[in-house]
Parts: sequence; structure tokens; C-alpha cells
Amino acid sequence: MIRPSSQHTSRPAPSAPTSSPTNPRNQAPSSAPTNTRDAILDAAGVLLGRYGYHKTTMDDLATQAGIARRTLYLHFRCKDDIFLARIDRVVDRLLAEERRLADSTGSALERVERLLTFRVVYRLDVVKDYTKSLDEIFAALRGPYLERRASWFAAEAAILARVLEAGRAAREIECEDSNATAMALISATNSLIPYSLSTKEMGSRREIERTLTTIVALTLRGLRAEPTRKKR
Repeated sequence: MIRPSSQHTSRPAPSAPTSSPTNPRNQAPSSAPTNTRDAILDAAGVLLGRYGYHKTTMDDLATQAGIARRTLYLHFRCKDDIFLARIDRVVDRLLAEERRLADSTGSALERVERLLTFRVVYRLDVVKDYTKSLDEIFAALRGPYLERRASWFAAEAAILARVLEAGRAAREIECEDSNATAMALISATNSLIPYSLSTKEMGSRREIERTLTTIVALTLRGLRAEPTRKKR
């Protein structure tokens, strides 16, 4: 079950700044990422859960990342760029793991099952700590997000098509066009990824997984090649 994100902490009044360690906006980040860019993107994820998209400032991001504000601007022009880059990084990691799954052991049908399940579950796990902030993120970044989304789905479909084609060659899978089938499977499971779900639906993890299992099972049934019967 996805944990609901904590309520956003109200911003301290400008006239009464404090450096008290009890103020979360002045706390140092808990760990040191491998490089400055990653530190900034990690900070963005933490602050989404703490304050939400709109209440997070560039000062907050710099403090959480453990860098000076001016250093932040050496890597990103604005807050929107930071959060879009964070989404890009999530998708890059998703695609890397999907490529690994596509090349893993098992039948083509087993690999298709892993890929379809993973593409949904991975996304749910990534946003589990800031599900209540998703609506405002997508509203603020809708234009550039939609521009990127088509290429992301195309990249996923290409990975899936490769497995489908291998299944066709092994006479394990039946489909007329691997590329078109892969895109159809991506579209079928897109209804369960965070962008397509309401905040309330995001909280029903078991229901999402149940629906995903049904979709994947129906998909595999439709793709499975019928065994060739020997003539008597």
C-alpha cells in the first residue's frame, strides 16, 4: 500500500527566520549523493513530499542539496527545469532496468510479463512519498511533460517489441506486427501509471496491482501461440 505523503509544512514568516535544527528548512541533507546534479535531483524528491511542488523554493532545494544557491543556478535555470530533470532521471533508470529485463533469462512471454508489470510498479514506487503533490506537478509542467512523454513511451515500446519479435521467431508468440503490438501494450498499461490516476486511486495499491495482474494475464493469453498439431 502506498504511504500517503505527510502534510506540507507551512513556511516560516519572513520576519522571523530561524536556524534552529528543529526547523526542517534549515536541516542538512541526510546523505551525500555522488555528484552535485544528483544531489539537487534527490533534494527535489525529498521536498516534494515535505512541501509539495508550489511551496518548494530554490533556496529550499539548495539547502536540502547542501550547496549554495548560486551553485544551483550553474546546473539549472529554474525550479521547473529541476523537476523535469528529476522525471527524466526516473525514466532513464526505468529504461535501463527494462533493457536488463528484456535480456534476462526465461521465455519471451515471461519477459513480456516482467516488463509490463515493472513499468507500472516502478513508477508507483518512485512517487509513493509524494502522491499528493502529483496533481500540482503535472499541472505546472504539463506542456513540457507531454512533449517528453511520447518519446519515453516510444523507447519502452521499442524494448518490448524486441522481446515480442524474439517470441515470434521462436513461435512462442503470435502477433502480426511487433512494433504495433508493443505500442498497444504500452497504451493498455498506461491507465495504471501515476499520471493517469487520481490521488485517491494512487492510495489503492492493492487494487492497482490486481488490475495490473488481470491486464497482463489477458495480454499473455492473447499473445500465446497455439501449439502446432501434428497430422495423424
